[in-house]
Amino acid sequence: MNQSTTTQEIHTQVTSEEIAHVFDEAPPPADLSVYGIEDWVTLAAFWLMVGCVVLQFFTRYVLNDSFAWTEEIAIYALVVVVFLGSALCVRASRHIQVDFIYRYVSKGVGRALSTFVDIVRIGFFGYGTWLMYKYSSLIPDEMMTTINFPKSIVFNAVLLAFAIMTIRAIIVAWQNLRRGYSVLENPAAFDGSEA
Repeated sequence: MNQSTTTQEIHTQVTSEEIAHVFDEAPPPADLSVYGIEDWVTLAAFWLMVGCVVLQFFTRYVLNDSFAWTEEIAIYALVVVVFLGSALCVRASRHIQVDFIYRYVSKGVGRALSTFVDIVRIGFFGYGTWLMYKYSSLIPDEMMTTINFPKSIVFNAVLLAFAIMTIRAIIVAWQNLRRGYSVLENPAAFDGSEA
């Protein structure tokens, strides 16, 4: 390869005074409007899980007499974090996706393929919602092993997460339709590298 086809890194020299002045600037205002309600519930479930793991570690290795219930609650909290976190990823279009083929097809084919992906995604999450509804209705009275709480709390949280993912997928598909492209067709418009 010759020099004109390779990308060279450009390193701008920064003085220590310039770095120090960055700390004098006021931080930008916090914008919490980008977070949905499922994000806050996911954060609460995450900290519940962390608390249970820390308590399990402390009681097992420091007190040498562990609480059995902490492990079960941590597992169920992890399940809630995973599925509600998936709802966050659907809203932000952050699930793993393959956009390689969109570089080599025409714009019209890419748009049709992206719309097909949106429809399949909505169908998948809708079907997952229906399956979780059927499953959670089969075992409404099943209790957790170590504490006297119904497992339906966890299964209904997963059902709610699938329902939120379905709704968010519909909203994302509608936004893609109105915008004329999706993250698959134009990833730079979503990661900030286009600006």
